[in-house]
Amino acid sequence: MTRLSSKVPSPSVERLKGEAQRLFANRGIDGVTVRDIAKAAGQKNPAAVGYHFGSKEALIRELIVDGAKIIDARRNAQLDALEADGGPTRISQIVNILIYPSVNLAADGETDTYNRFLHMLTMSHRALFDDALEGRWNSGYQRCLEHLRILMPSQSRTIQNQRFIFLESYLGGVLSARETRLGDTSRAHATWSDASTLAHFAATVTWMLEME
Repeated sequence: MTRLSSKVPSPSVERLKGEAQRLFANRGIDGVTVRDIAKAAGQKNPAAVGYHFGSKEALIRELIVDGAKIIDARRNAQLDALEADGGPTRISQIVNILIYPSVNLAADGETDTYNRFLHMLTMSHRALFDDALEGRWNSGYQRCLEHLRILMPSQSRTIQNQRFIFLESYLGGVLSARETRLGDTSRAHATWSDASTLAHFAATVTWMLEME
């Protein structure tokens, strides 16, 4: 996964992170032990996770923040540019900012697993996810919601809140499914690899938010 920090992480730490995220994405965090992670990363010492991160939970928190920082920076940059140009006038503009910064997170030659990891995590450990963000690394998402409120004036606050709950679940579920299919190299996945699929997905999200 691309890092925002200028500090160069050690190869062994990055390997542990990458394998942990892949395992968590496939099995959920409760289905993976620190021994599993060390073995997958080629570490002979089963205590490698504890040595480098302190605990399995600390590793999970670091993975959450690593991806969240990238997505948040992308969203905020796009929102800044949109606002400098007069601000959004269509819900679809905000929907695109919610979707596209969350894809193509892995380094060249690697498989994206972050959305699957988050989807599995938030289904069973939502409090851990929210706590790891510290109210800092989802500012772009919150800015998007505020713009959507302005662009949905006919919807009551209650309806808006309900739609946003659906929105979060829909985004997480579809992006996770996309990663799962694209990560399966045993056969072709024409729909998910088609460049127009994300645009069609964005259109359905927009419709859900706009419908009366």
